[in-house]
Amino acid sequence: MKFNTKTIHGGQEIDPAYGAVMPPIYQTSTYAQSTPGGHKGYEYSRTHNPTRTALEKSFASLENGKYGLAFASGMAAIDAVIKLLKPGDEVISTNDLYGGTYRLFTKVYEKFGIKFHFIGMENAKHIESYVNANTKLIWVETPTNPMLNIIDIASTANIAKKHDVLLAVDNTFATPYLQQPLNLGADIVMHSATKYLGGHSDVVMGALIVNSPKLAEKLSFLQNASGAVSGPQDCFLMLRGIKTLHLRMQRHCENAKVVAEYLKNHPKIENVYWPGFEDHPNHNTAKSQMRDFGGMISFTTKDNNYDESVRIVERLKLFVLAESLGGVESLSGHPASMTHASIPKEEREKTGVVDSLIRLSVGIEDIDDLIEDLNQALA
Repeated sequence: MKFNTKTIHGGQEIDPAYGAVMPPIYQTSTYAQSTPGGHKGYEYSRTHNPTRTALEKSFASLENGKYGLAFASGMAAIDAVIKLLKPGDEVISTNDLYGGTYRLFTKVYEKFGIKFHFIGMENAKHIESYVNANTKLIWVETPTNPMLNIIDIASTANIAKKHDVLLAVDNTFATPYLQQPLNLGADIVMHSATKYLGGHSDVVMGALIVNSPKLAEKLSFLQNASGAVSGPQDCFLMLRGIKTLHLRMQRHCENAKVVAEYLKNHPKIENVYWPGFEDHPNHNTAKSQMRDFGGMISFTTKDNNYDESVRIVERLKLFVLAESLGGVESLSGHPASMTHASIPKEEREKTGVVDSLIRLSVGIEDIDDLIEDLNQALA
């Protein structure tokens, strides 16, 4: 089954009760048992729910994985991965990553004795120098948030396997439409499904997809024990959103290409970060592991002024100033004061997240209207 078909049919079955085409919303907390322990596969909805099961099968299908898990949020999914570790273990992480991930790693898990190394991963050989006997996990975002750096998943997977280390890839920006990390050797794929997978800015959810039955069992245990599950209504909305993922991503990519080229040629813009440019440092890696270059763009103005960048995002009308990304509507953000505010200024600026940086999530509106909106905001 090819990807465009998987978004609609992958892992899905017609409901056996009445033939419903869409999986019903099983809005129930518990299930009747004929005898203690005698049930039809479901006993309590924190552990399993039929609507969630349908979604988890869809997640697995999209990523060419065997097991999918639906979490209450992307952060809950990341939390479950870190709970695989123990005090004394070490993690090698991308240094340019979502601020919430950085906060979870440094403010929550460092005090439990887990050590994190935040490094540039654009050259995979740089990663291996940080691997030691205590290293248990390599955490990758690609493209990274918000600098749109590209990390070679296959090369990183080779390093992880050589040293018997888990490799987890945050695939939120790319989505399985553009790249499938399990095919490239990753052990775990994570999504903030809130973003492109849901695609309509109306549900918060996270996802993990794996191939290993042992890893799936451990993560399922942690999810059930911690209670970080998604509700049936949210699962239904996510299933609905996934059915148009391939159509939306195609338009996101088309629009982003036009916006990126417009910004690159604008006299007020200094730097534009988008992996589709041939002069992007890892453009060839992006071409080799991605189908297209995605809908995310970051840029800085020539005056490199905090106040002016804030004024630009305030003047935008169609690019709504808001947290998050990946919805059908275009969004703008100021990472230094919004999504990455939890990262200390000196650490942010080492990776290029300066005070003047603006991040765009390019939606699926008419491209002429988006360019006109940028024109008036930059005028």
